[in-house]
Amino acid sequence: MPDLRVRALQCLTRRDYSRADLRARLAAHAESAEELEAVLDALQAERLLSDHRYASQRVVARAARYGNGRLRQELRQHGVSDGDIEAALPEAGDEGERCRSIWAKKFGRPPASAEERAKQMRFLQYRGFSSEAIRQALRGVDEE
Repeated sequence: MPDLRVRALQCLTRRDYSRADLRARLAAHAESAEELEAVLDALQAERLLSDHRYASQRVVARAARYGNGRLRQELRQHGVSDGDIEAALPEAGDEGERCRSIWAKKFGRPPASAEERAKQMRFLQYRGFSSEAIRQALRGVDEE
């Protein structure tokens, strides 16, 4: 068990992990699932492992490029609970402003045709922005 704890601490000193990610990373080195869960529980009790902190850091790091939908999806894939996700998302800032910023960086000019508008909307949807944020960003462009 001490060896497993040392491995876990080595991982956590480099960066934060979600509980599910750390479990997957350490599973090959654990003698049993109970041992692994005991180490993870101890790390969580000592506040060295926190899904909430992981979600917050992940949101802050990736919010400049992605919308709330994409951030939610990525965090779910890393085993973060919906409660921790919803608590972390406000740290990303206003989704509409982020959407407009990414649109301006990528395209910079209003769409000239319906096809180009659809292409721009698809790009923003792929980035995980809500349809309301996309409409808001493109509405602001059309008015200028």
